[in-house]
Amino acid sequence: MTLRIERAQARVRLSGEFRSEHVAQVKTEIEGCGPSAVLDLEELDLISVEGIHFLIACEAKGIRVLNASPYVREWMSRERTWPQARRKRSKGRREMKSEDEENE
Repeated sequence: MTLRIERAQARVRLSGEFRSEHVAQVKTEIEGCGPSAVLDLEELDLISVEGIHFLIACEAKGIRVLNASPYVREWMSRERTWPQARRKRSKGRREMKSEDEENE
């Protein structure tokens, strides 16, 4: 299945599979909507991690994302917090390493 993009005024509706190769096209459609753009995912069946990152960026810019399935919302939430958790773990490892070097 492919991605179907429909634009009506300020609403962009996605149907099917949203993969990385579709991001530029969806971005262009949203830009054509102006500042009140809305992204409707009611008929979205599948999405890639790049699509999730795109949706997160859209929301950060004030673009409303409507009708996202619970799994898409959960994935977006996890992707938002994952880099923070990763940075905290890395910082903790560096601090542990510094303490080990001091004890030598």
